[in-house]
Amino acid sequence: MVAWNKENAKHLLSRALFGYSRSNLDKALSYRSVAEFVSKELLADKALPTAPGTWITEIPIANDPNQGTRYRDFTYWWYELMRKEELGMREKMVLFWHNHYVSQRSKVTYPQHMYIQNDLFRKNAFGNFKDLTKAVAIDPAMLIYLDGQQNNGKSVPNENFARELMELFTLGVGNYTENDVKQAAKAVSGWQLNGLTPAFNAGRWPSENKTFLGQTGNYKQDDIVNIIFTKDATSVFLCTKLFKEFAYYQPDTVFVNKMAKVLRDNQFNIKPVLQYMFTADEFYNAQYKGAKIKTPTELMISGLKMFDVNTVKTDDLSYIYDVGRSLQQQLLEPPNVAGWPGQREWISSNTYPQRNGYTDAILFGKSYNGRVLSFKVDPISFARSYNTKALGDLSEDALKLVEQISDTFFQIGISAKKKDFLLQTMLDGTIISNWSTFTPMADARIQKLLKAVMRSPEFQLC
Repeated sequence: MVAWNKENAKHLLSRALFGYSRSNLDKALSYRSVAEFVSKELLADKALPTAPGTWITEIPIANDPNQGTRYRDFTYWWYELMRKEELGMREKMVLFWHNHYVSQRSKVTYPQHMYIQNDLFRKNAFGNFKDLTKAVAIDPAMLIYLDGQQNNGKSVPNENFARELMELFTLGVGNYTENDVKQAAKAVSGWQLNGLTPAFNAGRWPSENKTFLGQTGNYKQDDIVNIIFTKDATSVFLCTKLFKEFAYYQPDTVFVNKMAKVLRDNQFNIKPVLQYMFTADEFYNAQYKGAKIKTPTELMISGLKMFDVNTVKTDDLSYIYDVGRSLQQQLLEPPNVAGWPGQREWISSNTYPQRNGYTDAILFGKSYNGRVLSFKVDPISFARSYNTKALGDLSEDALKLVEQISDTFFQIGISAKKKDFLLQTMLDGTIISNWSTFTPMADARIQKLLKAVMRSPEFQLC
């Protein structure tokens, strides 16, 4: 049985959420077990949010001058859902599905269509993988992105969706043939868009036998999906991606196969397999802790949560949006049909300094180019927030304050050398016995400590 302690709770929250506050951690630990926390908080169903605007139901028009503004507002709205989510992981799953069933705004063009897809992922975040695959197949954004609406099975079928359905969404490379792609392309043809709604055009679908994955019949789109989901490779493929996203970038084949069996045994419902993964000893393997490089979105949102930033204004969201683009994760615009590759691809000689610039901006309330933000960390108040009745005024003990802040911001323990470096950074020339948050320049010294902490390589990990 998994020990439900601070170390394991920090690991779970760092992977399943876009960061967390200390009050989030305390609430998680108030549950009796990891299983209870996962079922009652992490995977809890809740009401859907209000849409980002009334424009979501407007019939798209060519060259609409509002598209850029609406995409920004849409993205701001999504950032805010992530920031305010507390201990639920629905938005984390929405982003997971967005990076699984990829569509790009640059090709889809219309924000209405991208919103419909985003809403589909939200409604099915913990739902049924098979049902979601069928819904995505006729989703407006997907019909545009992978050319489904151009697919005429009675002439020369467009193979784009049929190929990615197997390669990237379900089976994975090596589990189908080129002939399967060609036959599936015929079966999934006929779907086109009527404004915001998919419509089946029988005149573009060939009524004839198709042989697909060893079976023959006069198949349509749902039939193809049904056949795909008879193959064990489908459950293994998805569970491998879930494991890589939430547990470790190098999948444990034995454990992934156990996850896949749970998925199949539960008729491809996602919630049971997430419950299984997050409550398994394997997930808390010491090797996995602090071994994932934060995505830009995780970095940006977690920074706000750690400092309990309660209000983020539109101008702030505009800044976060621009930083996300600079850090190479513009929401709604993955790099290609395979999505963001993650891990080491997030860190480069260009992005690392920009990550540091963002965390500096949270701390000082001003970006590197002088852009003033509405929030700014009060270093003295933050340091004194570690004071408790049980433990006393930890902020007045320099070493204990450094230890507490390191424990908050790092997922892995740091060396004595690193701890001393942080201590000396905060002391900034004074001696440890003189440390107090009530002395002149204490605020500047705490700022230096927090700046060094968030610029540390360890802070890039979750």
